[in-house]
Amino acid sequence: MYAERFMSSRKNQPQRDESYWAALLNQVESLPVAQLEQDAHQNVPPSVNTAPSINAQIADAWQEAQYLNEHEETVELRARGFNKGGLLVEWRGISGFVPASQLNQFPHVHLDSERAHELRKRQNQTMKLRVIEVDPTKNRLIFSERAALVTADRRRDLWEEIRVGDKRPGVVTNMAQFGAFVDLGGVEGLIHISEISWSRLSHPSDVVRPGQRIHCVVLEIDRQRGRVALSLKRMRPDPWIGVSERYKPGQIIEGVVNNIAQYGAFITLEDELEGLVHVSELAEGDFMHPRNVVDMGQWVRARVLTVNPRERRIALTMRGL
Repeated sequence: MYAERFMSSRKNQPQRDESYWAALLNQVESLPVAQLEQDAHQNVPPSVNTAPSINAQIADAWQEAQYLNEHEETVELRARGFNKGGLLVEWRGISGFVPASQLNQFPHVHLDSERAHELRKRQNQTMKLRVIEVDPTKNRLIFSERAALVTADRRRDLWEEIRVGDKRPGVVTNMAQFGAFVDLGGVEGLIHISEISWSRLSHPSDVVRPGQRIHCVVLEIDRQRGRVALSLKRMRPDPWIGVSERYKPGQIIEGVVNNIAQYGAFITLEDELEGLVHVSELAEGDFMHPRNVVDMGQWVRARVLTVNPRERRIALTMRGL
């Protein structure tokens, strides 16, 4: 089966840090909720109830929220305000939160000022929402507008059929510095930035954009928490396989400068395969910065110094050429 071959092939590939899954999940929505009270003064009066356990009425509201979550029912709530992570709502006296990544047709913006402008335009709007996370102990109630667009039956069917190793079509819905969110047709997955491309990226937008239709591979599934980890790069062969046969020390190569850093210049050798010319190997003599020697997009000739498939590094030199 494909899943078995997929898992077998992963044994020969560099594994992510053990903290990957936890960090990936924690970054998605925890920050805005943790900052809800400190940011809320910007746009909305403080909530009357800050300790739901002391009030029987609020306790009942938490139970009802849990029921809505388990039965995937929707509610209509008005946006009371916003913080830098999304919109603030209120459900039966409980402060709720709608992350920007869960808003329907929310534009992709990089600047905080642009993000705040887009969120401000949605204040006082009434939205059809579905509860996607309930945690009374952390005073955490998360809603999603996009999840409310898909029927519960369709979502349940997708959860039942999805498997690790599956190749799935999806639509990029939103992006953050750490990855891209993808709608698989009722279930949302996340492609960590390390799984978008075999080459190094500074931001997911270097490769994908909101609204783009892509195919990706399912890496991990956490049905209890409703999380799916995806990979875009594993839809393509790993360019590092067999690299020692294609590149040898002393070989002269040509490539394009795709990034310049203080410590050197990265040269694209093949699609998603790059080598590094360390600053000390760029040219003879003294110069202030690698940009004084090469430009972005420039075609250059270089000589291979070392090839290290295990650490995924190819060292190059331009000296003497």
